Amino acid sequence: MTHTDPGHVVPDGPWLDRCDGPVGIRKLSVSEMDNNVYVVSCVATGRSLLVDVADRAPRLLEALDDTEPVAAVQTHGHWDHVRAWEGIRAAGIQIWGHADDAPLFPGIPDRTLSDGDVLTVGELAIEVLHVPGHTPGSLLYLVQGATHPHLFSGDTLFPGGPGNTFGSSEAHRQIMDGLEERVFARLPDSTRVHPGHGDDTTLGTERPHLPEWRERGW
Repeated sequence: MTHTDPGHVVPDGPWLDRCDGPVGIRKLSVSEMDNNVYVVSCVATGRSLLVDVADRAPRLLEALDDTEPVAAVQTHGHWDHVRAWEGIRAAGIQIWGHADDAPLFPGIPDRTLSDGDVLTVGELAIEVLHVPGHTPGSLLYLVQGATHPHLFSGDTLFPGGPGNTFGSSEAHRQIMDGLEERVFARLPDSTRVHPGHGDDTTLGTERPHLPEWRERGW
């Protein structure tokens, strides 16, 4: 996949399949909230993770059908990201998430994830990054492709800024500190950002705007 490819999908439309060496990425959008859902797969083994059980469980299961899912992982617990929870669990797929979002989840996660965890998916090592602010338990998932890293950012980072912190100056400070220290300070500009809604971006595209994001306070 190239940096000029926006990764555009439409709600309940066709999914988009892309590959970066050992990493396969299937992107689809579901429901009226235009939620992005991703199937991140190991090309060598077919093992996969589903990122966010947003909605339309049958559609998500169809997107997983040619892979062997290890689990579904949540970027956070907001209602528009969890509406397929029961349908995914009924299919025998575990759902993992951060304990701090437990009050938001419609069920008990099968595994609690923490910052720095490394998830083995076939031959892939997918790192868990805890960056609170949008919610207390917001997680990002990082995997290295052949050409650049891939960051699945949920609603923590979008093209144009961080996720909504709902008027809380403390939450805004948290999300900006987390993004600057845990993401922008350690990852290269080539890092592809796969957000919870909308098109893709790169850290290089967004990096020059960090001071204005912090200044605007939302």
